[in-house]
Order: sequence, then structure tokens, then C-alpha cells
Amino acid sequence: MFNSTGTLVPNLKSSMLFEETINGYLYSTDKDKLQFDVIFNYLSKESYWAQGISREIVNQVIENSVCFGIYHGEEQVGFARVVTDKATFGYLGDVFVLKPHRGKGLSKNLMAFILKHPEFQGFRRWLLLTKDAQSLYSQFGFIKFHAPDRCMELWYPDVYSGDPEKQKIAAKENN
Repeated sequence: MFNSTGTLVPNLKSSMLFEETINGYLYSTDKDKLQFDVIFNYLSKESYWAQGISREIVNQVIENSVCFGIYHGEEQVGFARVVTDKATFGYLGDVFVLKPHRGKGLSKNLMAFILKHPEFQGFRRWLLLTKDAQSLYSQFGFIKFHAPDRCMELWYPDVYSGDPEKQKIAAKENN
């Protein structure tokens, strides 16, 4: 958890430390290395899925997820997180690589790194949502829902809008 000044406060429930250096980039689950402002700025200003997300929610997201950072020297250049029970299921979300570092295979390396994490072996199911990176994830065995008629969601597309009325409206069928 990060405090009001952006300093990480240790979480005793954190995942095991897992790190690897690939082609000069460090891939790590060490939450002490995470650079909150990099993560918050990307999610709240650049991502299509979390525009307007608050600092408090990003803090909570980091605290309650297994987080993966990509580092070039002291600079954080990428991020992903997994929400998991560490036994059967993992949800992969908030995956990004900053623009100056794209096109170097970092997202592929990040996916391989995540999927070989020792605490994530033997899962029955992984889940992710993406608008434009299906070709990346399919390289790692991800497929479209095999039974979409079994999948349902409760989705609030305007939850970060700042408009209290819009925040309460769930999406309807076929929106």
C-alpha cells in the first residue's frame, strides 16, 4: 500500500519475490520497486480501460494484486497485475509498456515471466480482457471464451467518470 506521499507501506500478505533480467530489463514482483506515479499516470491518463481512476483505487489495486514491474535501470517501463487465489484461477489486468520501450518484445517477455511464476502453476483458468492485444495473448494459449453463453459480467463503464449518477449505471445486454 502507498501512503499519501506515494511511499510504499509494506504489505505482510505480499507474494513471493520473483525476478529475472532479460535483455537488460528487470522483470520483478518486488512491490518495493514499483513506481506509483508511473502506474497511476498510465492507468488514469493513457489507458483506454481506466481513464480517470483515482489514486486511492490504484493504491488498493496494487495492494491486493500480485504485481509485475519491468525496469530499465531505475526507471519503471511496464506493469501488469494478477488477481488470484494462487490455486486455480488468475485474472490478468492493467498490462502496459510505456511507448518509448514498445516494439522490443517486452510484453512477450512479461507474459512468459508471469506465466512461469512458481505460485501460478497448475491453474485451471486464466482470464483477461483486451480490446486490441489478442494477437499477443493468443501466442501464450489464450483463446476466446470457449463457452460465452456461460460467461456473465456486471460492468459499470463509467465508474471513474466523476459523475455520481453515471457511476451507478451498469451496462445493459449488447451495449
